[in-house]
Amino acid sequence: MRTTVSLSSIAALAEGSHPQPHDVLGPHEVESNGRTATAIRAYLPDAEQVWIVDPTHQIKRPMRRIHPSGLYEALHPMSKNEMQQSYKLCVKHAAGHTEIMDDPYAFDSFLTDFDFYLLGEGTHYRAYEKFGAKVRTVNGVAGVNFAVWAPNARNVSVVGDFNNWQGDAHGMRKHIPSGIWELFVPGLQTREKYKFRVQGESGATVDKCDPYSFTAELPPCTASIVADLDQYRWNDGQWLDRRSNANPLEQPSAAYEVHLGSWRRSHDRQHGWLNYRDLAHQLVDYCREMGYTHIELMPVSEHPFTGSWGYQTVGYFGVTSRYGSPEDFMYFIDHCHQNGVGVIVDWVPAHFPKDDHGLRRFDGSALYEHADPRQGEHPDWGTLIFNYGRAEVRNFLIANALFWLDKYHIDGLRVDAVASMLYLDYSREDGEWIPNEHGGRENIPAISLLQEFNRQAHADFPGVMTIAEESTAWDGVSRPTDTGGLGFTFKWNMGWMNDTLRYMRDDPIHRKHHQNELTFSLIYAFTENFVLPLSHDEVVHGKRALLDQMPGDLWQKFANLRLLYSYMWMHPGKKLLFMGGDFGQWTEWNHEAELQWDLLQWDTHQGVKRLVADLNHLYRREPALHQVDFESRGFEWIDCMNNEDSVLSFVRKAKNAEDFVLVCCNFTPVVRQDYRVGAPKGGWYEEVLNSDSHHYGGSNVGNHPGLNAEHIKAQGRPYSVAITLPPLGVVVLKPGG
Repeated sequence: MRTTVSLSSIAALAEGSHPQPHDVLGPHEVESNGRTATAIRAYLPDAEQVWIVDPTHQIKRPMRRIHPSGLYEALHPMSKNEMQQSYKLCVKHAAGHTEIMDDPYAFDSFLTDFDFYLLGEGTHYRAYEKFGAKVRTVNGVAGVNFAVWAPNARNVSVVGDFNNWQGDAHGMRKHIPSGIWELFVPGLQTREKYKFRVQGESGATVDKCDPYSFTAELPPCTASIVADLDQYRWNDGQWLDRRSNANPLEQPSAAYEVHLGSWRRSHDRQHGWLNYRDLAHQLVDYCREMGYTHIELMPVSEHPFTGSWGYQTVGYFGVTSRYGSPEDFMYFIDHCHQNGVGVIVDWVPAHFPKDDHGLRRFDGSALYEHADPRQGEHPDWGTLIFNYGRAEVRNFLIANALFWLDKYHIDGLRVDAVASMLYLDYSREDGEWIPNEHGGRENIPAISLLQEFNRQAHADFPGVMTIAEESTAWDGVSRPTDTGGLGFTFKWNMGWMNDTLRYMRDDPIHRKHHQNELTFSLIYAFTENFVLPLSHDEVVHGKRALLDQMPGDLWQKFANLRLLYSYMWMHPGKKLLFMGGDFGQWTEWNHEAELQWDLLQWDTHQGVKRLVADLNHLYRREPALHQVDFESRGFEWIDCMNNEDSVLSFVRKAKNAEDFVLVCCNFTPVVRQDYRVGAPKGGWYEEVLNSDSHHYGGSNVGNHPGLNAEHIKAQGRPYSVAITLPPLGVVVLKPGG
C-alpha cells in the first residue's frame, strides 16, 4: 500500500530490531494531497482489523493494513499535537476478541534532558525514580514507563505476559547520545512480569532483567515484576527523627547478624522460608529480649543462587522475593523501628555474578564491567568487577546505596569486600593486574566511588551508619573524606577478630606466650572507628562453630566462650555477633537449615544466652562502655603485662571520666584469690557482671555483691581491690553501686 514508510523500516519492525520504532509508529505529520495531515501507524501483527477511535466524538476511523506483517496506517486531518494522546485504537484480533487500547507510541518521554545530563555526569542520585519500571498516569492514562541504559544495543524491547513475550510488540525508543531506551506502555499495572529483550552488537538477543527492578519472580524464575514502592504508609517518624539527631559514634551499637532464610524455618511453606512480616515479629521479640540495638541482615537484594547467601546480587534494587514482597520488607523495617531496633543491610558493590539475565554484557558489550579480565574478573569468586571509572556505573551504584536508605528507611549499610575494591592487585599475581595511571596498585576510581557514596549518604540521611568490611591496613577508612579518608562511619576490626580467636583457640596453658595477641589491638584501637565482628565468616567452610573452636573439656569450652564474649563487650568498639553464637550453637552455620534452637533445653546453652543478653543490657546501660569508643581517653590499662597469669585489667570511661567501670579478665582456668588490682579511686565497687556466675552456667566464683577499694597502692594507683578472679572469667566492677 502507498505509504511514506520505507520497506527497510517495515522489515525492521517485523523482525523486532528497529532502533527507533517511535520514528515510524504513533502520530507523525505527513504531506497528503498538498496538505499537512497526521499519519497514525500501529504495528499489530495479530490484528484482523484496526480503527482509530476519537474518544471525544466516538468516531471510528478504519486503518489500512499497509504491509502483510501487520503494519496499519490511517491519515487524519487533525494536527499531530491535536491527535497525540487524544485517540485510542480499536483492535479486532484474529482470535476473535476486540479491545480498545491506548497507543504506546503516542506518549512523550518521561525522561528529560536534565535526566540525561545527570546520568552522563554520574550524579543522578535518584535515578531509581526515573529508570526501570515506573507506574504513572499520563493525561489520565495509567500505565508503566520503562527505561533502561543500553547504549551499544541495536534494539531493545519490553517483553512480558502482557504481549506474550513477543519482541516485536513493544520496541523502545533510543535516546541519543545517552543510550537510554524508553517506552510508556499504557494499561499495565503492578505485578506485571517483564524483561528487556536486548539485541547486542553482534546481533545476538538476550532477555535481561531490569537493573532497576524493585522485585522479581521467586528463583529459579528470573522475570522482573512491576512494583510501586510509594504505597506503603510508614509509621517510624519518631525513630527517624531521633536517628537524625544522634551521633552513632557515641551510641551503643550491638548488632545481631542474621541470615533470614536460616534463622528460623517454617514447615508449612515452600522452601521453609518465613515471610518478612513473620520474621519482623519473631526477630524483634528476640532482639528486645537479648538487648541488641540493631539487626544486621546479610544481603536481601535479589540473587539467583541461594548458596551465595545473597553476596552474588543480580537485582540491586530488588528486595528478594524469597521472603515476600517489597511491602512486606517495609513492614519488617517499620516494625523494627517502632520497637526500637535498627536495621543494617549488607551492600555488595564489589562484584556481580555472570548470570546471563543479569548485568554481565548487558547490551552485548562490557557495559557495567571491565572488558579486560585483568580488571573485570574476580579470581576468587568467579564474578565480575564493576567499572568504577564509568560515570553511569558509578551513578548506578551510588543511587542504589541511597535507594535503600530512602525507600526502605535502612539505618546503615555494611559494605562487603571493600579491600577487593581498593587494590588493583587484590588476590592477583604479577602480570595479572593493570597498574593505575601513576603506576600504583590503588584503584583510584573505586576509592573515589566509596568517598562519594559516603559523602552523599551522610549528607542526605543524617545519623545513618556506613560500615566497611576492610581487612587491610588502609589508612583512614573511617575518617572524613575532606581529610583524605574514605568517609565510612565504622570499619570492621578484622585484626582484632583474627588475633583474639587465634588466642582463644590456644590451650590456656600456652596463652602466657601469646598475650601480645590480645594487647596488640589497643595499639591501633583508636586509629579507626572500629566494630568488633564475630560474623558468619568465622563459622563456615570448616572453621567450626565458635563454641567448638574453644579448647578444653565441655565445661571449659562454655567458660571460654563466655570469656570471649565478655572480653569483646568490654573492649573498645561497637559489637557484632552472628546468629547462633549467642546461645552456643555446636555446628557450623548451614544456610539450608535453621539454627539449633533445641540446644536451649540445656542449662549450658541457656547460660550463654543469658550472658549475651546481660552483656548487651549492661553495654547499653553504661555510658563508659560505648560513649568514648574511639578515643584513648575512654580506655586505660591497669595491667597488661601479667602474661604469666594471663590476666588483663583495664578501665573503660564515659565522657565524664568519673563515670567508669573496672574490668578484670582471667584467661586461665585457675582461680586467683585476693588478686590485687589498681583502682582509680577508693570506696565501694559493685560487681555488675561476672561471666562465671551460676546464672550463666559457671562455677559461681566471684565477689558478689562487691568489695571495697583500699588505700593500698597497686599498678601505680593509690587505691586497689583484692579481687577474686574466677576461672576463665571476666569480672566488671563499678564504683559507688
